[in-house]
Amino acid sequence: MVTPARPGLPSGSLPNPSPRAGGVPVPELEDDEVAAWRAGGGELVELFARARERLGGVAGVRLGPRLTVVVTEPRAVQHVLALHPDRYVKRSHRARLLIGDGVLAATGEAWQRQRRLLQSQFTGRGMRRYEQRIAGAARTAAARWAAYARTGEVFDVGEEMRRFALDTIWRSLTGYPLDPATARELAAVPAVVAALPQLPVDGSAAPDAVAADLARIDAVTARAVAAARTGAAGPDGPGLLHVLLDAARTRPAYTDRLIRDELVTLLVAGHETTASTLTWLHLLLDRNPQERERALAAGPDGSAERRQAVQALVHETLRLYPSAWILPRCAAQDDELAGYRIEAGTDVLVCPYLTHRDPELWPDPARFDPARFTTPGRRPTHPGSYYPFGVGPRACLGLQFALRESTVLLEHLLPARTPRFRSVPPGAAYSITVRPDGPTPARLLTAG
Repeated sequence: MVTPARPGLPSGSLPNPSPRAGGVPVPELEDDEVAAWRAGGGELVELFARARERLGGVAGVRLGPRLTVVVTEPRAVQHVLALHPDRYVKRSHRARLLIGDGVLAATGEAWQRQRRLLQSQFTGRGMRRYEQRIAGAARTAAARWAAYARTGEVFDVGEEMRRFALDTIWRSLTGYPLDPATARELAAVPAVVAALPQLPVDGSAAPDAVAADLARIDAVTARAVAAARTGAAGPDGPGLLHVLLDAARTRPAYTDRLIRDELVTLLVAGHETTASTLTWLHLLLDRNPQERERALAAGPDGSAERRQAVQALVHETLRLYPSAWILPRCAAQDDELAGYRIEAGTDVLVCPYLTHRDPELWPDPARFDPARFTTPGRRPTHPGSYYPFGVGPRACLGLQFALRESTVLLEHLLPARTPRFRSVPPGAAYSITVRPDGPTPARLLTAG
């Protein structure tokens, strides 16, 4: 049975929340629609899209006996993620099997301590120390692409983007460029990430399913920690790993296990999302080659105008394919959200993927249109309208890092080479990230 949505309240214009808990029940998608979705074997995002279309920006879906609330309306997004993070808390992170108690999975005081330590590394002066590392990884990637262009070799664009992003974060963590042996071992990271949605529900059985990959990851991190403990910095100088080891000298919480967990967390967050974004961007430019030309025509190489246009390519890609397509929370107490009653214990799923594709916020939302981010008045201004890295106190620490490395790489690659795809993935895979669901083989053409 559907609780009727409030009349005259489309997803972009929900009422301001009452100062006291109360409100009306959250409208729910009919059971027969959920049953039809299950029978069709569709993606979860398709069910959530149907709920938003039928019911608006705060919609209920029963995936089991309890109600799940899907949130896409900007002010409701802001309420959950930014204004009241104490009322809507994270529970066990989907990737805890891989990242342990790293900052993405930590909660409470532990999360606050860990975030404070890392936050200074990714803003202002902290970011400047990674400029040369990012540029070095971009030059290495550009040299590989030049070799592919000379030989006509077919290569996988997604794998190349992952290799670049992993090289960048590895340099930032350890001070060393990524060597081939380490790259092969760290292929276990995306393997575990891709396996997470299919792992056994039984928590005790899940680790066994990816035991070999976890062992490879642990071995790589143990070697990196041991090398950093000798005190010898890499050619790029000390890295983030040295920051963690310094913290361990005075903070008992930073055990060997927590250092491992933070290191793996930074590896996962520092390359999986960036690699996926850059792969989507190349696929989008393949379908919209005029946008590449517009970006390059915005100004000469190295100019602020060129950089702004390249950044717009990245932002528009993140609008269509945000770093995390869904942000799970649990209501810690009764609350009123955009006029609707939320009971304590309710699962609340904030969905940037659907917010970014709401036609009331983003006209012609399926169109790849980077000018939304360069032309005044073309994009909604509410912070809950565009949040590819989250919003509020738990927003991604690496936002500026990811934008910077993506921009620098594109400044190296776009002017000289363009990939011609031999085939493209049929769609998207929705896991921790939203990534192309298949290989991306291509040859390079000389730009002209």
